[in-house]
Amino acid sequence: MRNLDITTLRSFVAVADAGGVTRAAGFLHLTQSAVSMQLKRLEELLDVELLDRSGRTIALTASGEQLLTYARRMVALNDEVIGRLTDQAYEGEIILGVPHDIVYPVIPQVLKQFHVAFPRVRVRLVSSYTRALKEMFEKGECDLILTTEKMVGSGGEVLDDKPLRWIGAPGGAAWRQTPLKLAFGRLCTFRPHVVEALDLAGIPWEVMVETESDRTIEATVSADLAVHTMIEGTEPPHLERVEHGGALPDLPSQLINLYGAQSSKNVMHDSLADFLRRAFSKVESARLKIA
Repeated sequence: MRNLDITTLRSFVAVADAGGVTRAAGFLHLTQSAVSMQLKRLEELLDVELLDRSGRTIALTASGEQLLTYARRMVALNDEVIGRLTDQAYEGEIILGVPHDIVYPVIPQVLKQFHVAFPRVRVRLVSSYTRALKEMFEKGECDLILTTEKMVGSGGEVLDDKPLRWIGAPGGAAWRQTPLKLAFGRLCTFRPHVVEALDLAGIPWEVMVETESDRTIEATVSADLAVHTMIEGTEPPHLERVEHGGALPDLPSQLINLYGAQSSKNVMHDSLADFLRRAFSKVESARLKIA
């Protein structure tokens, strides 16, 4: 009689969901070699090949596709039994990556709601640029990430679609200067689109501040030395939207995307993804009512 091991099945499901051993290892908090060993043990037990390793990316074989359905059910049933019989509070850690510019006002609300629902689960918030967050996610270093992009990539879902706005000091006049002085982060994904819009409008510009510090940008803009661009509704209270009356070009919209939510891992992970979805849908509903 041969018995399947839930640990190896969990690793198999993680590899299938993540699309590779490296990312799955990150999600499982195991080494890559440990996950590979578990997959090999599972294949030896069943005497079939579950993964097609002939290409550059790992794909499931026909046997792997067949096992995946059963493996999901067995892992879910195992977790349900453990939860019901032990009646213990959920514990663990979820790593959430969020771009600097959309942390406020939504993320603090989400973290508060999640803490009430799962008080013993730690959410480690990683704030960085979209490009860096996507690289971390690909390596399995984040469980869920939000991004700000022009498009949505494979495995992502769109939570909101918001325009970029010109931001300046309250009552400021920096936006009237020629050339227009800009303050930007070195890795800001908005920058190419802003520059393109200015060039198309024939407006001369120069970069006044180029930094990796959001505080430096905000201080420069607050002093009315430059203007900045932010997603509508994310500007801090000490800055305001520039009412330029058409003197500056309209800016393109940005998508707020969620990655990692399509791979159902556990109730904590899925709940955090749902909190994020609902929070951004409320922001969108409020924006529509105002409009």
